[in-house]
Amino acid sequence: MRILFVGDIFGSPGRKILADHLEDVVRSRQIDVVLANAENAAGGFGIIPRLADDLFRLGISAMTTGNHVWDKREIYEYFATQPRLIRAANFPDAPGRGFYCGAAPNGTPFALLHLMGRVFMAPLECPFRTADAELAKLPPECKVRIVDFHAEATSEKQAFGWYLDGKVTAVIGTHTHVPTADERILPGGTAFITDVGMTGPYESVIGVDREIAIRKFLNQMPARYEPAKGDVRISAVIIDADEATGRARSIERFMLTLT
Repeated sequence: MRILFVGDIFGSPGRKILADHLEDVVRSRQIDVVLANAENAAGGFGIIPRLADDLFRLGISAMTTGNHVWDKREIYEYFATQPRLIRAANFPDAPGRGFYCGAAPNGTPFALLHLMGRVFMAPLECPFRTADAELAKLPPECKVRIVDFHAEATSEKQAFGWYLDGKVTAVIGTHTHVPTADERILPGGTAFITDVGMTGPYESVIGVDREIAIRKFLNQMPARYEPAKGDVRISAVIIDADEATGRARSIERFMLTLT
């Protein structure tokens, strides 16, 4: 099974490049399942039902969120009607679920699990222990298991990858919007990357208009962040998974840049 995991979709630039090019990427790279992080899809902060539906119509099988998931209140009730959008499993008593079980076009089952880190983040429940509890809920026939770990600290992300090595197919880091160059297969067969990067405008400060961001650093005054527009890219990874064992055969960074 070949899985494309799309990094944090940022605002309308990120949505548009996917609408224009995702189908071509899926066809040319022989992708079976598309997954994505969409917590920044609505103007860079959160997601709303209409935009989630639009992204699903592009062929994305399931989507994760992150720390901005609750920024738009209209998404709260959506979780009850759309199981393919998930929030971090270690949020206590929150709407929605922390994992989704689906199937590839050939019928092979897969699971998408979502956790958030705690270093420099909100003090949620332990992601390590929560991951164990959530994985125990998955049906044994579901061997292909992809984890989105939405976290700030590279040390926590790497520790999490080692902790789940051999238990899941891949641990994909999200949140910082800066792609890292450390993709690898860990000894137990788990694909890992510290951060998959952002799908959106790279002529920016992690997606935000650079002039607004620089001014904020200079004067420390409140500012209304707006998505940038230039140098829009798709940043993703492609994972080749053994359907029988769930082990990853390979992980490849993928970036599409508009010229």
